[in-house]
Amino acid sequence: MTQAKSRKRAISGWIVLDKPYDMTSTQAVGKVRWLLSAAKAGHAGTLDPLATGILPIALGEATKAVPQVQDGTKIYRFAIGWGRATSTDDTEGEVIATSDIRPERGALEAVLPRFIGTILQRPPAFSAIKVDGERAYDLARAGEAVELAARPIDIDHIALIEHGTETSVLEVTCGKGTYVRALARDIAEALGTVGHVTSLHRAAVGPFTDKDAISLAALEAAEAGPARDALIAPVALGLAGLPEIRLDAGQAGAVSHGNTILLTGAGAPVALEECWTSFKGQVLATGSVEYGQFKPRRVFNL
Repeated sequence: MTQAKSRKRAISGWIVLDKPYDMTSTQAVGKVRWLLSAAKAGHAGTLDPLATGILPIALGEATKAVPQVQDGTKIYRFAIGWGRATSTDDTEGEVIATSDIRPERGALEAVLPRFIGTILQRPPAFSAIKVDGERAYDLARAGEAVELAARPIDIDHIALIEHGTETSVLEVTCGKGTYVRALARDIAEALGTVGHVTSLHRAAVGPFTDKDAISLAALEAAEAGPARDALIAPVALGLAGLPEIRLDAGQAGAVSHGNTILLTGAGAPVALEECWTSFKGQVLATGSVEYGQFKPRRVFNL
């Protein structure tokens, strides 16, 4: 007799997962969706299988806030292994170059300011960037030479946490599109040597940080039902980095139907590139303010 399929639930919110090592982001989303019997789920920013840390998983209506989280600032802690370059710029690839040069602490600290601000970065050949409709990593795995064009990225801060002869640990605060593997490669090259990422942990994505994270083991250990559902963070948490506009009942009714409204009151904003509106603590819509009017882009059905 075939077992009946579990009923999918229309639940909304965030699971701020501390993604384990050697699991893809897609696998993590699938596992969380299954554990919660969620009808809809997605992640806010891919994390490599060999990386650990913050993987925000959106459930239901929270998927509408994924772009805002993806565009948020990120913090990574990573280790550079000195003296070996690999084809993937991490431990998964083959060694393609070696060097006997091991940078001293002072030299490493002196070179880091070069990588702060808006800089040009050449993404790794093994990346998800598309080349003529194909993923770069698929072409690279097929043995094709992949040379990706450099692109601008924003790095707010980078600091040395630990330094050793063979490995150094750094922390970087950066914007969307930054490849930490490429950053490690370029830092090593600037020091006249080669290197690759030996460990990588994402400590923050937008409003989500390590303190918000839950392990997959803890999620599995929680009893299915109210106990497991209690681990779901509210949809609004994903929008915490944006201005919030609280509406009255009449305004909320108009916005919930996708209508533009005039914002009134002494403190009403005149112009905002991006913001969100709420009523009694619930997210209503994301959008913008122009000439004192809120124009919804995405309406939430909570």
